[in-house]
Formats: sequence, structure tokens, C-alpha cells
Amino acid sequence: MALCPGQGDTSLPGPGGHRGHAGNPQGTSRVSGESWKPPGYSRVTSEQIEHLHRRFKQLSQDQLTIRKENFDSIPDLEFNPIRGKIVHAFFDKRNLRQESDGLAEEINFEDFLTIMSYFRPIEMNMDEEQLDRFRKEKLKFLFHMYDSDHDGKITLQEYRNVVEELLSGNPHLEKESARSIADGAMMEAASICVGQMGPDQVYEGITFEDFLKMWQGIDIETKMHVRFLNVDTIAHCY
Repeated sequence: MALCPGQGDTSLPGPGGHRGHAGNPQGTSRVSGESWKPPGYSRVTSEQIEHLHRRFKQLSQDQLTIRKENFDSIPDLEFNPIRGKIVHAFFDKRNLRQESDGLAEEINFEDFLTIMSYFRPIEMNMDEEQLDRFRKEKLKFLFHMYDSDHDGKITLQEYRNVVEELLSGNPHLEKESARSIADGAMMEAASICVGQMGPDQVYEGITFEDFLKMWQGIDIETKMHVRFLNVDTIAHCY
């Protein structure tokens, strides 16, 4: 049930940290100094932050915020079958750690750091508790990409939509085949998370707890990457 936005990247900062109000055109990043220390994670150096800030400036065309249309200039995203979900994830307030729900109209640099934190690699000095939190953060981000109506469950229709999008580039696969794949995966999810179901029992959808069970033993830590935000790639767009 893997849904990976892209491939390959360098070191990224960790989850959390200081964040200004998303969509504030006057807001500037408060991330500065020798290093930035997200809660519970090792320090991110000013060099790493500067590298990400260059990406942000190229993507925003030197503006203080990024809007969805800024992603239109990224060649690696143009033919990605789940392009809409990837872009959506950058503006999803659940991923931005905001109390309110819905989508932000624009994000500033600190919001951008928060989103990029979900793609950071494992740090060698992480203990078991940190690794568990690290894994859950990544899976929560992935779960939100499936849960399009923000109700805390991945329904059969939501999963069908994702599978159909992922397989839309295959001219030899009909829509009904994609639906069958999604239906089979949902039945497997029910068997893993609920067990033997009665003839009248209905599996309403995959909760986040179910999602964690389904990903148990799968190496999500190295499967989420953001190659499409490479500085050189973005620079070639202008």
C-alpha cells in the first residue's frame, strides 16, 4: 500500500519547531542562528537550513510565501500521477501542525521546513522511542494523503481513488482492474485489522491505528523522498 511522493534527497530537518502563521505575507522565518533544534531531535545546522531556504526562494520566486501554483513549474511533478495529492500535502493544515482543519492558501518558510521534516532520513543516534515517533510521523503524513475528506478514516472509495490515480499512466490497465486491486487491498486490510468478519459486518475504513498495523515490518523510513525539490531542478524552471 506504499504511496511515495518521489525519490532521492539529502538531509532534512526534523518535525516540529517554531512556525509562523501560514499565509501571513508579512511573516518572515524565525529560524536562524547556528542551528535549529526541533523538539526531540538532534540539531539541524544553519548550512542545512540555508540549503532548504534556497529551494524555498527558487520555488516561491523570491516571495515570502509559496502558493499551489508555484508547484506548476516543477518538471518532475508534471507527469506524476499523484501530483495533486503531493501538492495538497504541502498545504494540509494537519501536516502543518495547526489546530484548525482544511487547507492553507499559502505557506511560509517555517511551514515549508515543517513539511520537509517528514522526509528527513534516520539519524544514527536515535533511540527506540525517537525511532517510533519518527516512523509514526511519516506514516501520519502518508495517511493524510489517502484520507482526503479529513474524517480520520481511509474509505474504500478514497483508496480506490488513490489506486486509480497511481495506475492511470498504465494504458493496458482498465479502470475496473484498478478498482479490483483497491477492493482486494481493502479486504486484506480488514482481515489484518479486524480479523474474521461476520456476514453482516461492514469494514467502514482504515483508521490510523489500522494503518500502523498494515505498515508493520515495512521500511517506510527510507521510502519517502522529495527528489522533485532538488535545487538544480527548480533553477532550470526559470
